Amino acid sequence: MLALVAWELVGRYAITSKLTFAPLSTVLVEFAKLSASGELQRDMAVSFAALGLGFAIAAVVGIAIGSLTGVSEAIGECLDPLINALYATPLVALSPILILALGIGPLSKIAIVFMLAVFPILINTNAGIKSADESLIEAARSFAATRLDIFYRVLLPSALPFIIAGFRLGIGRGLIGIFIGEMFGAQEGLGYLISVSAQSFNIAGMFAGVLILAASGVLCSALFQHIERRVAPWRHFDIKA
Repeated sequence: MLALVAWELVGRYAITSKLTFAPLSTVLVEFAKLSASGELQRDMAVSFAALGLGFAIAAVVGIAIGSLTGVSEAIGECLDPLINALYATPLVALSPILILALGIGPLSKIAIVFMLAVFPILINTNAGIKSADESLIEAARSFAATRLDIFYRVLLPSALPFIIAGFRLGIGRGLIGIFIGEMFGAQEGLGYLISVSAQSFNIAGMFAGVLILAASGVLCSALFQHIERRVAPWRHFDIKA
């Protein structure tokens, strides 16, 4: 709340140039105009559809490969150098190439979201699998549990908090991917809205798009945190004096 009040005061009294900053009230007015015209809803639908599909594919692939590299030392040794190299590569720089290869439709946006979101999920899944309590694994083996039983009943539950942490990191990178993809090549979407607004010096419209992306990141992170509290309640505790 204090940040919103500060935004309004700074835009109203400190930075008065309409070409560089807009107070919150002006942004909300522009938000209402875009909503009334239906343009904002269309842009949000396009962006969030690509984000959701790209993130879902990243979650499936990230968990699968992270689990494989976590349970198999041989697979891990083969794939870890490639994973680390790709994770360290500025994949955003490849966005124009993907747009040229896949077009300006949703496919290129989905690919960009996938590329940015998959590695935090993969790496966190790998770390979660490897952090499983060895005593629990030995206890499962003592009851004649198979490797598949150990994976589903011991390793995967132990990795759940790490996987959800990967989701929280991945959704933030996915939102960046949506913005980059729609800024470079698109005819609709929130990134396109921000880019066009900036080019036409509609600062309020630009901030409206940015505000939606920021709010989406906060809501998604809160949702994953809530899920973590439900599936892994032992990870949360309060220190009382």
